[in-house]
Amino acid sequence: MTNEFLFLITFLSACLSAVVLTPLFRYAAVKFDIYDRPITEVKTHKISTPYLGGLAIWSGWLISLLIIRFITHFPTGTLNSIRSLFIGSFLMLLLGLFDDIKKGGLGFKFKFFIQIAACVVVIVFFDIRINFIENYFLSVILSMLWIIGLSNAFNIIDIMDGLSCGIAAIAALFFFVIALPSEMIYVNFCSIALAGGCLGFLPYNLSKNKKIFMGDTGSLSIGFILATIAMGTSYTKINPIGIFAPLLILAVPVYETVFVSIMRMRKGKNPFLGSKDHFPLRLEKIGYTRKQILLFVYAACFVLGITAYLTVNLSQSLALMLFSFIVIVLIFIAVKLSKIKVD
Repeated sequence: MTNEFLFLITFLSACLSAVVLTPLFRYAAVKFDIYDRPITEVKTHKISTPYLGGLAIWSGWLISLLIIRFITHFPTGTLNSIRSLFIGSFLMLLLGLFDDIKKGGLGFKFKFFIQIAACVVVIVFFDIRINFIENYFLSVILSMLWIIGLSNAFNIIDIMDGLSCGIAAIAALFFFVIALPSEMIYVNFCSIALAGGCLGFLPYNLSKNKKIFMGDTGSLSIGFILATIAMGTSYTKINPIGIFAPLLILAVPVYETVFVSIMRMRKGKNPFLGSKDHFPLRLEKIGYTRKQILLFVYAACFVLGITAYLTVNLSQSLALMLFSFIVIVLIFIAVKLSKIKVD
């Protein structure tokens, strides 16, 4: 079978698995009383909503990769990389699941410990890390910060129906496209499988009658997968500015995390504690509907993804100009958003 056909099978099997499994996990959440209840002022929903959607996304991702594993032959290196992603993301999945189930959630120290353990699996045991840094110790530390930061970034931005999941789907599609010319096959398959899983879950997340949240179970595991596959391919074959491509593809969750942290610290608040300083909520405050905000964010993700693709493939001077322009625009938007009062 051609790679194109295998990619299509991977995407469709992940999507269909998530479509089938999401109602089952929603039923389980209702039966075992696993709800996200709006009991604090930082919650943005008004009705208690079942959790466990993240299990459907991750299960769809895994099922599709298992199907492909049994109908084709992967090189040993590819299998090892997929195994590392499975083990690491499974640890993050369990962490998020227990955090969703336990009333009051888990303590942040314990959560960071498990996140570090998941990082050790892919970075130390399977050597998936930022490879353009020659110093091994520095590469390991920065790779851990990257994975933990991105995993929590997708958790932080999971404040609105369809937001975190939709961003993840778009990001996964662009990692798939950019990695296509490379020989890092696991990036291609893991990316397209994640996109399928997210898109299969998305209609339920946006539904009025069958709504379900992916919870920390989903946000932490998909953030982990995306952060890891971002380190799995080369971006600098044409110009060195290409190393910023993952930052562009994942710019929205990174931007949100930095923005929220700065806003909280400016108020003297702990950046790790919840608040309504998120940029989507600021847009809502000035009159945009949630549907409009969602479409705006999706459009921004596509523009940033295309920018990342161009940055990888253009000459160094053009890539630098394009990247600099995006940074200036993002700073300008952040200044404007910071002036919107949310309290």
